[in-house]
Amino acid sequence: MRVCLCILAAAFLCPAAEPQTQTLDGKLVIAEGQPPQLETTAHKLIHLEGDDTTRAVLTDERLNGFAVQTKGHFTAPDKFVIDPSHTRSMLVRQEGKLKMITYWCEVCHIRAFTPGPCVCCYRETTLDLRDPNNIE
Repeated sequence: MRVCLCILAAAFLCPAAEPQTQTLDGKLVIAEGQPPQLETTAHKLIHLEGDDTTRAVLTDERLNGFAVQTKGHFTAPDKFVIDPSHTRSMLVRQEGKLKMITYWCEVCHIRAFTPGPCVCCYRETTLDLRDPNNIE
């Protein structure tokens, strides 16, 4: 009985191994009625998943075709879960430089991290790619 309790206690006290974080590069493919995908340089399509913020960004058709760099882990050979958005786990390439995806309201001067209307004036925000080291 003591052995069983010791094994049970060890199972609860030892954290499960976290999946190995990987970096994945490719072209973002957003098509209506399809899950967001990343097309690798080998032309393999990988389904992308993530937290609520990441999922909202992955549905923004303005990003369709952008070269992206994502950090996360595979859950299947063709499924990749992007790390939480607060870790800046998804960046796009613009003019050869990695940029963070943000959204800006020109009227209210409010920055958001998901597409959609401004929280203040309800006008549609514009896509605003920023240097990840210089977010105001």
